[in-house]
Amino acid sequence: YQRRDMGSQKIMVLKFDVDKLIEKAEKCEHIDELSIRVLCTRVTEILAKEANVQPVSAPVTVVGDVHGQFFDVRELFRIAGPVPHTNYLFLGDYVDRGAFSVETITLLTLLKLRYPDRVTMLRGNHECRQVTSFFNFR
Repeated sequence: YQRRDMGSQKIMVLKFDVDKLIEKAEKCEHIDELSIRVLCTRVTEILAKEANVQPVSAPVTVVGDVHGQFFDVRELFRIAGPVPHTNYLFLGDYVDRGAFSVETITLLTLLKLRYPDRVTMLRGNHECRQVTSFFNFR
């Protein structure tokens, strides 16, 4: 963060470095709330432009129901190959059940932002308020 004095106004400028955030997320480190807000805004713009039926480039690794299993996702990337060297299709259900739901969805969302043509994320049934509330993920 940088603070700039613009006369009578003070402006905070956020340097959003997606590569540094990916490095932190891969280590399961905390990412500040402001960066998460910027991430959500930018990824929303990408997802809003995608079609309801999204083409996926082959070969692709199909991944379903990670349910907050952060370390399993990291192991998957180790075995199947890291993004951007491998295309991934995630079938949803990113959160709930596992202890690292926030860390899991943060990492995958950062990868989607950095490599939008290599990471495809579909919405599963756990990406709705009723189900996530049931599992205490808010």
